[in-house]
Amino acid sequence: MARKTGSHSEITGPRIRAEAMKLFARHGFAAVSMRQIAAAVGLQAGALYLYTPDKEALLFDLLKDHMDGLIAAWQEKRGGESPVGALETFVRFHIRYNGERPEAVFLSYMELRNLSPENFAVIEGLRRAYETELENILKAGQAAGAFLVPDTKLATMAIIAMLTGVNTWFREGGRLSRATVEDIYWDMVRKAVSG
Repeated sequence: MARKTGSHSEITGPRIRAEAMKLFARHGFAAVSMRQIAAAVGLQAGALYLYTPDKEALLFDLLKDHMDGLIAAWQEKRGGESPVGALETFVRFHIRYNGERPEAVFLSYMELRNLSPENFAVIEGLRRAYETELENILKAGQAAGAFLVPDTKLATMAIIAMLTGVNTWFREGGRLSRATVEDIYWDMVRKAVSG
């Protein structure tokens, strides 16, 4: 379907995604209608379908964009460090990257249940790919004698849950700075895997 003359998809599309993310994070996916998203952007409800086939496709795009961005940013950040250095880099990266995107992280954990099995499988595959990055660091540390972890898969899930949990309580301007939180969490993770 063609857009109206004078419309700006490069502006409107991102605005739709940004407003949908805010509304989904604030009220929950099931409670938000396409009409509410359209009103937040200043469009007629029918105009949204020029940008997305349905609400679930919009949610899927938001979750996939977050995971694609997370993986791409990690690929740029990681280096040829020792396993200990790589783990510290991962811890600090995860806290910082996700801390700058609290709504996307919230959706990624709370709204997966609203995806079709096919879309869920795509997001789950991206999550596994990211988790494998951490597990590979732990395995390399095991092989080098730097880490003592009875089960690298379980340790991976525990570390990611712990790091992602920062988003539930951290607030800029609070008692601890983000850098201090990174230092403390790195110290806890380091001690948890030390050999």
